[in-house]
Amino acid sequence: MLTDDKVTELFCMANNFCKFFDIMMEKYTLKSDRKRNYHRESTLSKAEIMLIMILFHDSGYCCLKHFYLKKVCKHLQHLFSKIVSYNRFVELKKEISVPLALFIKKVLLGKCTGISFVDSTPLRVCRNQRIHIHKVFKGIAQRGKCSMGWFFGFKLHLICNEKGELLNFMITPGDVDDRKPLEYKTFIKFIYGKLVADKEYIGKNLFQRLFVDGIQIVTKLKNNMKGALMSVSDRLLLRKRDVIETVNDELKNIAQVEYSRHRSFDKFIVNVLGTIAAYCMFPKKPCINVQHTLDTQLALF
Repeated sequence: MLTDDKVTELFCMANNFCKFFDIMMEKYTLKSDRKRNYHRESTLSKAEIMLIMILFHDSGYCCLKHFYLKKVCKHLQHLFSKIVSYNRFVELKKEISVPLALFIKKVLLGKCTGISFVDSTPLRVCRNQRIHIHKVFKGIAQRGKCSMGWFFGFKLHLICNEKGELLNFMITPGDVDDRKPLEYKTFIKFIYGKLVADKEYIGKNLFQRLFVDGIQIVTKLKNNMKGALMSVSDRLLLRKRDVIETVNDELKNIAQVEYSRHRSFDKFIVNVLGTIAAYCMFPKKPCINVQHTLDTQLALF
């Protein structure tokens, strides 16, 4: 759980960003001729809603309703101007999807250090026995296959550095190839140096395309491929690829990124974004100690 100082710091960052976001939205949004406003403004600001979602995913609670009623309304009420009912809070969640995504992208993500890890993890929206009767994500979620078997839902693609800090993320349907996000410039815009991945990312065209952009993808070879020479540093990095596997594990088992009872796509997006934001605020992240020796060789400890 975040300390009071961290909560205050997080709220100040979110509040300043939301003020800037509102100014930009008012500047570039077309204004309506209607003078009457049919929807009253919320007593909770966007920053407060974002803070509650981040605190929920950092708390270890599995149910948002229990967290809101037992924790926020009773023990954290002094942190907010005016608490609304749980039903009203659920209605307000969808309003923070865009500002929360931009807040993560612009404020919370880490910086590339020249060593990055990429991987994807499935986000199941229902059990396989209920695929044919599932209606919430019909036409959006797709069937996919991972190391654990077939699933129905989405994929969360992540890039992190050796410190465990997230560098970028992308959400795709479950049937999208793991290599597809690496073809988008926006996903690898600030990535350079070595990009460590598993065998699913092997591709000659992908390797050449990334190499032109200053990215060297490092993977193990499949059983039916010919052997190739590999530097000692690359072998060591492949042995430390568990860093991003640990990140995925913490997102699922601590921050509750995977939830199978969503009632709308907007709430699903807010849940995933809240999880990523909460992870970015974790005081301890999985990391490896990387040092460059005097002869420019890489050493891992």
